[in-house]
Amino acid sequence: QVQLVESGGGLVQPGGSLRLSCAASGFPFDVYTVMWYRQAPGKEREWVAAITRRHVTNYADSVKGRFTISRDNAKNTAYLQMSSLEPEDTAIYYCYSYDSWGQGTQVTVSS
Repeated sequence: QVQLVESGGGLVQPGGSLRLSCAASGFPFDVYTVMWYRQAPGKEREWVAAITRRHVTNYADSVKGRFTISRDNAKNTAYLQMSSLEPEDTAIYYCYSYDSWGQGTQVTVSS
């Protein structure tokens, strides 16, 4: 059974940082690209970042320079390190790989 489980979300002040995790199981994690998406209230889900099996990364312009995607294939886990957070980053963050979605983790940026 394929599973992607996100964690690490929460409430943070503007300018703060959070690290999200995506724990994968049920498929050969190390050979698949992993992506992070987010969905803000009333908006469509949007792509945030991706990392390939060879650790090549790519980012949406809105998060470039502030977010860092990484993966640890030994732990079947991907990460999204988020810094300099802005209220506009408030959303549910989802992990995607192997044509599967996680359940999402809420990130709220507010003072």
